[in-house]
Amino acid sequence: MAQIKNLLELLLFHAIKLFTRACPRFLCLAAGRIIGCIFYVFDKKHRNLALSNLKIAFGQEKPLSELKKISRKSFQHFGEFLTDFIKFSVINDQKKEGLAVIEGKKYLEDALKKGKGVLLFSAHYGNWEIASFFLSKLGKLNVVARPLDNKNLEKKLLELRTALGVQVIYKLDATRQIIRKLRANEMVAIIIDQNVLRSQAVFVDFFGKKAATTPSLATFSLRTDAPIIPIFCYPLSPYPCYVRIGKPIDIPLKGDYKEDILKITQQCTNIIEEQIRQNPVYWLWFHNRWKTRPKNNKE
Repeated sequence: MAQIKNLLELLLFHAIKLFTRACPRFLCLAAGRIIGCIFYVFDKKHRNLALSNLKIAFGQEKPLSELKKISRKSFQHFGEFLTDFIKFSVINDQKKEGLAVIEGKKYLEDALKKGKGVLLFSAHYGNWEIASFFLSKLGKLNVVARPLDNKNLEKKLLELRTALGVQVIYKLDATRQIIRKLRANEMVAIIIDQNVLRSQAVFVDFFGKKAATTPSLATFSLRTDAPIIPIFCYPLSPYPCYVRIGKPIDIPLKGDYKEDILKITQQCTNIIEEQIRQNPVYWLWFHNRWKTRPKNNKE
């Protein structure tokens, strides 16, 4: 069954790539919305998971009808993101550069001048993969990622990411590589909005509920003194892609390692939540973000 699933995923990838190669970008985005709608209609498991997560985040603020609308549009956006990401592989660099405006470039340039490398963090929000192309123009960029279970599809994904100008560091063998890259004054990007195992997590508030979150971003910052900078990329009219580079986070530390890890992770998670609240359609609501619960959880 797993082999059939992997084969279907690979065939879908090749079909989308052939389509995007032949069609202009606006048609690719339209096709992506249709793909998203199809998955929304037929994938009941993830549709229900998205709605459940939205109830956790906004159940006290928004009516059920609006939550369902956000859920549907988030599936559509993910389809758009998928086709746009693949389309980027066949667009020349000059055209790519005309597809985005970048805000806050000086924050990143100034951080790199310190010579300690830079830790970038973001979320599965907007056009997160596409941001890599624009950031790689500002310095050497490394992205920390977990390989897909589908090995053949992972090879294709690696090709797409490499074409954007990044080097991928896989999580299973990441620590030494990340420290080496930071000491070479390179950028290392880490996505911190996914659920992790309890043994690997610190628990921080995310939309008012404890969420198991990787402490790796904070850990590497404390070990290397590398500044931490938030990065988000999303559509914002009239720009196809809007890349927002935030100020380096500034958190007074107390010298207590565990407390400082928690404090940094909470602050970065707060920044992600604030961004999601600005336009929740762009976040990946069908991920089981609150799956891992703290010990003696009473929620």
